Amino acid sequence: MNTPNKLTLLRIILVPLFMVFMLSDFIYGARLFGTIVFVVAFFTDWADGYLARKNGQVTDFGKIMDPLADKMLVTAALACLTAEGTISPWVVVIILAREFIVSGIRITAAAEGNVIAASIWGKAKTMWQFVALTLALLFGSHWFVTVCIWLAVVLTVVSGIDYIKKNAGYLSMK
Repeated sequence: MNTPNKLTLLRIILVPLFMVFMLSDFIYGARLFGTIVFVVAFFTDWADGYLARKNGQVTDFGKIMDPLADKMLVTAALACLTAEGTISPWVVVIILAREFIVSGIRITAAAEGNVIAASIWGKAKTMWQFVALTLALLFGSHWFVTVCIWLAVVLTVVSGIDYIKKNAGYLSMK
């Protein structure tokens, strides 16, 4: 297994650790530790993509598992932040709906032997989700956090529409 794929697996392993810290009232500094784990996990997303492209180690495993690892991390953060009231459930529903739709298209494409890489809109969505969620983890409910969260939601919708348009062929009822 190459280094980029190991980093993807590390990100998956960090998700439960992130949640332990975020949901622990009894550990001093748990929220800060949780935020650090979140940032480290997100950094592995950047690092695995960079290393895979730089070293010619792009694999089908990475193309499939990398976005799933991202979804696990984002879903964990959304769950924690919604539980504490920092993020509206509407935000979670919009983001997860897009992720389920995109995952469904990816699964359909994979069944036909195709792997669909992320677009620039998907990468922008991921970056803004990271920024918004990190700010929410650090500062809770503040106006600038809310603005960043809704910008991430807008990019989530735009990237979802772009993804559906570009891959509409996988949505046909054969």
